[in-house]
Amino acid sequence: MNENLFTSFITPMMLGLPLVTLIILFPSLLFPSSNRLINNRLISLQQWALQLMSKQMMSIHNTKGQTWTLMLMSLILFIGSTNLLGLLPHSFTPTTQLSMNLGMAIPLWAGAVITGFRNKTKASLAHFLPQGTPTPLIPMLVIIETISLFIQPMALAVRLTANITAGHLLIHLIGGATLALTNISPTTALITFIILILLTILEFAVAMIQAYVFTLLVSLYLHDNT
Repeated sequence: MNENLFTSFITPMMLGLPLVTLIILFPSLLFPSSNRLINNRLISLQQWALQLMSKQMMSIHNTKGQTWTLMLMSLILFIGSTNLLGLLPHSFTPTTQLSMNLGMAIPLWAGAVITGFRNKTKASLAHFLPQGTPTPLIPMLVIIETISLFIQPMALAVRLTANITAGHLLIHLIGGATLALTNISPTTALITFIILILLTILEFAVAMIQAYVFTLLVSLYLHDNT
């Protein structure tokens, strides 16, 4: 067992080269495409899930917003598959790295904001100053709204990082406690092992939910700017 709780979050290296690029590209191999006239059950289930998510997430958008469908569906598949693969033993989860999550959040947020200023300039500027604001409060509200706008990508990245990291740490701690209690108190070890199984099941749900929440928030930011 690792002495440092954060050892599992260190980027793996081989021959002095980081393997994070290969790890990021690996989930794309799990979603095969079929050239057959009749798809198998796996491809049919994959297409059904994509249609369900795209219908639920993109129904609120106009024609301009719906042009982002492919990007958002790719995003939710990437984050979800990466989170799930990170729950395997001796694996690495790229979404526990704040730098990577910021690398996803900032360009998507910036694209949505730039789209809003380009297509709805007056409406985008109006968000900085609510209607009916008293004159003495105008400078303060403009500053507050500007700060809240620039905090959005940070909130996206920190939310995903914190939830995935916290789950991994809990699994690591409870797993270590189970091993330590095996020789001391088998009954207590069995209870902690059951808790570990339940927590692992919960983490599978959290992995999918966080992918959905991240993509949904990006979709809502896009909806406000199109």
